[in-house]
Amino acid sequence: MDKIVVEGGVPLRGTVKVSGAKNAALPIIAATLLAEGDHVVRNVPDLADVRTMGRLLAHMGCAFERSGDRVSVRVQVPRALPLPEAPYDLVKTMRASVLVLGPLVARWGHARVSLPGGCAIGARPIDQHLKGLQALGASIELAHGYVEAKAPAGRLRGATFTFDGITVTGTENVMMAAALASGRTVLRNCAREPEVSDLAAALVRAGARIEGAGTAEIRIEGVPELRPLDHDVIPDRIEAGTFLVAGALPGNVVTVKGCVPADLAALVEKLRAVGADVTEVPGGMHVAGDGRPRPTDVRTAPHPGFPTDMQAQMMVLLCLAQGSSTITETVFENRFMHVQELIRLGADISVDGKIAVVNGVPALSGAPVMASDLRASAALLLAGLAAGGTTEVQRVYHLDRGYEHIEEKLAPLGARIRRVKA
Repeated sequence: MDKIVVEGGVPLRGTVKVSGAKNAALPIIAATLLAEGDHVVRNVPDLADVRTMGRLLAHMGCAFERSGDRVSVRVQVPRALPLPEAPYDLVKTMRASVLVLGPLVARWGHARVSLPGGCAIGARPIDQHLKGLQALGASIELAHGYVEAKAPAGRLRGATFTFDGITVTGTENVMMAAALASGRTVLRNCAREPEVSDLAAALVRAGARIEGAGTAEIRIEGVPELRPLDHDVIPDRIEAGTFLVAGALPGNVVTVKGCVPADLAALVEKLRAVGADVTEVPGGMHVAGDGRPRPTDVRTAPHPGFPTDMQAQMMVLLCLAQGSSTITETVFENRFMHVQELIRLGADISVDGKIAVVNGVPALSGAPVMASDLRASAALLLAGLAAGGTTEVQRVYHLDRGYEHIEEKLAPLGARIRRVKA
């Protein structure tokens, strides 16, 4: 099992390029199940989760190949997938595996998908996925840890459905299923994340009729069939945000290329609030950390609010602020597991339920730490870069699920960082 060793306290200077968005690539790759033929998806990051999705499609009988940042999927079978099933051994490592449920039941008439796994950041039930598919006419049974779904008469039907709560993967799953349902579907209280819009754009290019993606109401006119997908994935706004926070740490100056500034507005607002100099440049953003940050309060919320996936990284910045800040986590109930590890590095943080109080300290000091989830991994890496001395981040397999070769991207900025076998 690998670990990453960081010799901290070295200013970061230079330019870093953002990879394609994991959270856009995964649903788009799952959407290849909606149409037979040869699909092409570009700007796909080389990540553990993408490889898991490839193994999942291969398990079902599809051909999955990767060349650079290009993924090719062949869904070419005469009547039905040999095995329209997502088994526990694959799904347990990646929650996004549940995204095959909608496409399978919509295109192939039935699906058997294990209940999902992924990061241990709190309960993330898929009840909204199932209720949405039931509204489209699917019959759903839960048995032995699996969801078994069937489309009566082989095809779903359009319906109006309102999500009880905002769910990104739920919106994506039901939207994909509705693309092939007969008639009109109206989905309300939808997630507005850019990744939802990117999936809709990929489906529209393949012949789907979707309007309103990126708003709270999505309208879909079902079509009998789709063409193979051919799409370029949007840049990863969370990776971009992580690098922006790195640039905002005291003494650092970083240019992040390949990001979409509009997708980062909530984060940029907070970076400017703490005193970082953030400006748009051609093809990206430039950020400089000017001395110790000012304190500020952060409250996570669904897009376009402050992203929960940036909460841990922002906490690192606030650990060094001149004063006290609060972070309120409203999306997941167990997403402060990185706090104890940051305390090991010298941070002063107390947690009461959904609220973390961060009292800034003049400096952090290196120590061995252990990552609990994907974004916590990135936060501990940032803390190690800012801390004096050596920090060892263990369990970096979490990091590899969402950041493409992050140590190779940070090293040219001056980071003294290396991956070693633990």
